[in-house]
Amino acid sequence: MNTNKRLEIFTRFRAANPHPTTELAYTTPFELLIAVLLSAQSTDVGVNKATRKLYPVANTAQSILALGVDELKSAIATIGLYNTKAKNVIATCQILVDQYGGEVPHSRAALEALPGVGRKTANVVLNTAFGDPTMAVDTHIFRVSNRTGIAPGKNVDIVEQKLLRFVPKAFLHDAHHWLILHGRYTCIARKPQCWNCLIADLCDYKPKTPAPDGV
Repeated sequence: MNTNKRLEIFTRFRAANPHPTTELAYTTPFELLIAVLLSAQSTDVGVNKATRKLYPVANTAQSILALGVDELKSAIATIGLYNTKAKNVIATCQILVDQYGGEVPHSRAALEALPGVGRKTANVVLNTAFGDPTMAVDTHIFRVSNRTGIAPGKNVDIVEQKLLRFVPKAFLHDAHHWLILHGRYTCIARKPQCWNCLIADLCDYKPKTPAPDGV
């Protein structure tokens, strides 16, 4: 895929959705961090359902520590892997209180040192909470990048580095949101909706999916 095609792809994404953002509900960097931490192997809808109950009761590192691990487990019990996630959240909150005054650090190294926080989570927080031009490569972005030819790679690290290199700079801040949404709702895993895709004519995917009968 050449530079002009990539430019046109992201121009179309921006025209269709000028201000994309995460579908996780949050109001502060801390709420975002916890929501992303809880979202591993879970849907945003499921996480939002849990945090709608949790955040009115406890939405700071200090208040979640005061809540305690058992109460936290109860609050997030509808989310997969909630036992492990609750322990990680408590441990993360303890570090935030002890080392950062309860605030979320604006540092990749500091974020990745938190329990349960990997590179993808750190990238989401850095981009969405702090405005850094990072690329959080999840399964949707990995699939879309490879299927379309925007940034093919054998693993998420390669795809991340290629996206950072290939996405036009003017679009880099919002690119990972556009790609996630595109993978979640259009370029879906089993059968991409090529007939309903705004970049189908620019995409390298050859076996385009035809429109279903009656559409």
